[in-house]
Amino acid sequence: MTGIRLYNTRTRRKEAFAPLDPDNVRMYVCGPTVYDRAHLGNARPVVVFDVLFRLLRHVYGAEAVTYVRNFTDVDDKINARAREMQAAGDGRDLNAIIRTLTDETIGWYHADMDALGALRPTVEPRATEYIGQMVGMIEGLVAKGHAYAAEGHVLFDVRSYPEYGRLSGRSVDDMIAGARVEVAPYKRDPMDFVLWKPSAADEPGWDSPWGRGRPGWHIECSAMAHELLGPAFDIHGGGIDLQFPHHENEIAQSCCAHPEAGFANVWLHNEMVQVEGKKMSKSLGNFFTVRDLLDQGWPGEVIRFVMLQTHYRKPMDWTIQKGADAAQELRRWRTYCGESHGSAAPDEHFMELLADDLNTHGALTRLREMFRTRKETREVFRSSCTVLGLLSDELSGWFEQYKGMSDVPEPVRDLVALYMKKRQIAKENKDFEEADRIRDILVSAGIEIHDKKGAPPAWEYLEHFDPAKLECLK
Repeated sequence: MTGIRLYNTRTRRKEAFAPLDPDNVRMYVCGPTVYDRAHLGNARPVVVFDVLFRLLRHVYGAEAVTYVRNFTDVDDKINARAREMQAAGDGRDLNAIIRTLTDETIGWYHADMDALGALRPTVEPRATEYIGQMVGMIEGLVAKGHAYAAEGHVLFDVRSYPEYGRLSGRSVDDMIAGARVEVAPYKRDPMDFVLWKPSAADEPGWDSPWGRGRPGWHIECSAMAHELLGPAFDIHGGGIDLQFPHHENEIAQSCCAHPEAGFANVWLHNEMVQVEGKKMSKSLGNFFTVRDLLDQGWPGEVIRFVMLQTHYRKPMDWTIQKGADAAQELRRWRTYCGESHGSAAPDEHFMELLADDLNTHGALTRLREMFRTRKETREVFRSSCTVLGLLSDELSGWFEQYKGMSDVPEPVRDLVALYMKKRQIAKENKDFEEADRIRDILVSAGIEIHDKKGAPPAWEYLEHFDPAKLECLK
C-alpha cells in the first residue's frame, strides 16, 4: 500500500497519514457561498482536493472514501445579491429570489468544476438542509457554558476554549490587536463570534430558542461535518484564507460541543492564486472566473494542468504563457496515448512522488520523464495521468480540433508549436513585423491559425499542408 504523507497545518509538520478507520476514510472541504460564478481562486482547492480524493480512492478503495464539500446557501452575501436583484426590478419576494439564485449558482459551479475534470464529492450538503443540527449544536454549547445569548444573537465565548488560536499560531490578544473584528455592544469579548443571528421579516429565517433567525457561517460547517462524518474524522481542507477565522472557529465550537472527540485530525490548506504575477483583483483587470477562461477558449484540462504544476502550499500564478505551454504538452501526451486505455497500474515512482504531500509538481516531472524515455507502456503512462485527473475521455473534447496533427511527424509538430510560441512572444513585445512574418510562412505551408483574444495559440493542419515550406522558419 502506498504510504501517504501530508503537511498538517495544525502541527506544522509533514506526517504519515493514518486514517481513523481505513475502511471509512473521511474528508471535509469547505465549499462555495453560492451567489456568483466561481473565480480562479475558488477553483484551486477544488482541483487540489480532487487530486487528494483520487489518491485516497486509489490507496484505500473507491468505496472506502467519503468526501463532503458543502454549499453555503444562507449568508449575508446571498441576501445582499438578492436585494440587488430586487432593486433592479425583480418583483419576487426575497426568499424566492434567493432560492433561484442559489440553485442557479450551484448549477454553474457544477458545470465549471466538471469542466476542470473534478469528480463530484460523495456528499454535497446545502447548509439550509441542516438548520436543525445547527440549532442543536448551539443549544449544546450554551448548556456547557461555551456560548451565550444576547439581543437575539448567540455568540461563542472564545475565552472558554483555551486552545483557541492554535491552528493559526496566535493568541487571542494578538488576534484582537492585529485583526479587524466586529465590535458590538452585546459581545463579552471582541473576538466572540456569532453562532445565531436574528433575521428581518423578509429574510431567510428559522424558529429557534432565541427567536426567528439564521445561523452564522462558522457553525454551518461544524454541524454538517458532525452529521455526515461524525465527531472525529480524518481530513479537513480549504484555502489558506479560511485558516482564520473560519477554521479556527470551527475547531473551537466543534471541540467544545464534542470534547471527547478531536474533530479533524489533519488540516490541509492550499495557497492563493495570482494572475501574471499579481494578486487577482477586479481593479487590476486580472480577475477571472473559471467561466471567463473557458469562454475565452481555454480548455478545462489545460487550466487544471497549469494548477497542478505548482505545489498546493505555494502561490500559483496563472499566465497566458503557462496556458499555451500546457496546451502544447497535453496535445503531445494525448497524441502519444491515442486510444490506449487498459487496466495498467500507475507508475510506482509517480505514485510515491504524489503521495508525498500531494507533490503534483514532482509527479508531472516524472510523467515528462516517462513520456521522454518511453520506458513504460502507454497504458502505464495514461493510468498515471488519470490519477491527476488528466487524459480522461470526459476532458477530450478540446483535443478533437488537433487530431489532424496525428499524421504530422513529431519534429514537425514541435517546430510549428515553437514558432507559434515565438509569434505569440513577438506580438506581446509589439514586434508585429516578426509576428506577421511567422504567420505568413505558417499559413503558406497550409496551417490555419485561430487567433482569439486571451486564448492560447490554436491552429490546425489543412489538407494541403506542406512541411517543406517551413524550412525558411529555421
